Amino acid sequence: MGLRKNLSKMSQKIFIKTFGCQMNEYDSNRIYDSVKKIGYEKTDTYEDANCYLLNTCHIRDKAKEKVYHEIGRVKKIFRSKKKPLVIIAGCVAQAENQEMLTREPYIDLVIGPQSYHKINNTILNHFQKKRKIEETEFDAVSKFKYFNKIKNEAEKVSSFLTIQEGCDKFCHFCVVPYTRGPEYSRPFQQIVDEAKYLSQNGTKEIILLGQNVNAYNDGKKRLSNLIMEIEKIKNIKRIRYTTSHPKDMTEDLIDVYKNSQKLMPLVHLPVQSGSDKILKLMNRKHTIKDYLYIYEKLKKTRSKIEFSSDFIIGYPGEQDEDFKNTLSLIEKINFINSYSFIFSARPGTVAFGLKSIDKKISMQRLEKIQNKLYENQINRNKLFKDQIIEVLVENLTDDKSQTFGRSEYMTSVVFNGNKKHIGKIVSVKIKKFNRTTLFGEIVEDLDKKVA
Repeated sequence: MGLRKNLSKMSQKIFIKTFGCQMNEYDSNRIYDSVKKIGYEKTDTYEDANCYLLNTCHIRDKAKEKVYHEIGRVKKIFRSKKKPLVIIAGCVAQAENQEMLTREPYIDLVIGPQSYHKINNTILNHFQKKRKIEETEFDAVSKFKYFNKIKNEAEKVSSFLTIQEGCDKFCHFCVVPYTRGPEYSRPFQQIVDEAKYLSQNGTKEIILLGQNVNAYNDGKKRLSNLIMEIEKIKNIKRIRYTTSHPKDMTEDLIDVYKNSQKLMPLVHLPVQSGSDKILKLMNRKHTIKDYLYIYEKLKKTRSKIEFSSDFIIGYPGEQDEDFKNTLSLIEKINFINSYSFIFSARPGTVAFGLKSIDKKISMQRLEKIQNKLYENQINRNKLFKDQIIEVLVENLTDDKSQTFGRSEYMTSVVFNGNKKHIGKIVSVKIKKFNRTTLFGEIVEDLDKKVA
């Protein structure tokens, strides 16, 4: 207790660098909500930090090496200063745990994503016992029970809200079941209460997060029930969710698109490949026929729905015919925004021991896929030229000269607004576009010019 008081009296500053998914961003915010209870303030400047925390992601290639590279940068920065407390958190911490402390003595603490409720005590124990500590136990229940007692102090127009963690699907390329553990759904009311609190702090859009977000299940409550309950919160104007799995795109969730006024019409539904053969090799548990059924059902439910997706190119066993099937699927569904990567083997997964296909072939296929996906994006954005769209305004641009927001389809929009528009949904007439961004003028200002 004495050390806790001493820490809180000192000017302790924590710098948090976040890699990877939206869930890591949510986690980083909640870590800060926790450590400020023992005296830490957030800083955006490396050099000012007493504590450096790296929240890591294990999905992409060379994730582990990126951590050690980052630690090397920190060493240089603090070469002539007092060493900060160095914490590695997230999925790389979970996967590598004790090895990280052995390999890099500069690291003090290693904390996995299901142990964040222990972070305050872990820090205090480190200072008391002067030893390195590793916390990588899977305990999602205790984690969310702990954070339910600490208010989510995010003050953003668009806020992430984790509702589900972990995965039971065991896709052969994926490390999530090993780094985040089995599927766990937070209590329904706990999520609704956090959404209400976020709305009181200025949040207008809630993005519900989960490794398999549409696998959410608390008793008889599913994602569909959660969406309709959050819909009742007056100040929440938009609802989104990610990332979903085709296997869990249930009829009740599809039906929500009929009834919800706030659920946005963009469905991010990773397919990974257009080939049934490759999907089976990946252990994806769905077929292209299943995927197209979901697509067609959603389109019938709400015609303005559009899709985005994820694609893994060059998965072991992928042949020309499999690749052509993926291209055909992209042409059929016309995904408006997607992520595509060359297969990268992750240690500990089934696919890690499989024979990779030629890197040159994979690169050529990726280029073709991305060109097609980028063409879709350009063609989609072209449709908005000279149209008036609804934009939720999030902030000013970096140079403060314009405002930034997003369309219903999550497309970035830059226009001539100002501070008074932040947090509001405004009408913007689109004048220009590129692949990723729409540029326009706010309609109320256009009306003034006409007058």
